[in-house]
Amino acid sequence: MGVGQRAGCCAVVDLRQYTLHPGQRDALIQVFDEALVEGQEEHGMHIVGQFRDLDDPDRFVWLRGFNDLPARAAALNGFYYGPVWKARGPEANVTMKDSDNALLLKPIELGDGYPDLDASRPPVGATEIPPSVIAGAVYHRGSVDDSFPAYFAEQIAPALAGTGAHLVATFETLAAENNFPPLPLRDETVLAWFATFPSDSAYAEHRRQLDASRAWQTRILPEIICRSIAPPQQLRLRPTARSQFR
Repeated sequence: MGVGQRAGCCAVVDLRQYTLHPGQRDALIQVFDEALVEGQEEHGMHIVGQFRDLDDPDRFVWLRGFNDLPARAAALNGFYYGPVWKARGPEANVTMKDSDNALLLKPIELGDGYPDLDASRPPVGATEIPPSVIAGAVYHRGSVDDSFPAYFAEQIAPALAGTGAHLVATFETLAAENNFPPLPLRDETVLAWFATFPSDSAYAEHRRQLDASRAWQTRILPEIICRSIAPPQQLRLRPTARSQFR
């Protein structure tokens, strides 16, 4: 499914990764899922998904979408200077050691499994954590004209799909000025992808197959490294109880 079919929900996307004080992730998730999901969506944002990082107990990862850049500025100003953040923001902020790891992205491809605006969401108070794994990577690119998106589509995506990954979303950097300066953004060019797996064992089998793949190990992975200016960030995430993206 192409971008055009869903551009209204997420032509602009923030990928945010928070480093938290030790032992504070569940406290942040409770505040987030209780108040900050609907609190933000009331201002026109789409809270696509929120996740525990399975490889870092003190990291919280989430995605939110906007119709366009002007809508982003209006929504963020409305929320962060509004009553919900005033009431619950201090509870969230006290959990955070670093909240500046954020990227401004635009979709390249959105597939089945990427939540629509009206997708169902478990109610406030839900506690059942999905067994699924949301996996992905952030590739750090040298420039916007490096043809990396084409290489991803032609070589990387088929290799991932062939080893069991259900690719749901691919994004790249949106080269635009940050129109809400109180929340800094990382100044770099990336390509990021996300895929779903029904269970930990399905993800483990995917990794086993990639590790055993001669094409991946001798051709594709070296090419990724050659095209990157820093090692890729691998993501292995678990949706929270109220995440739409699961």
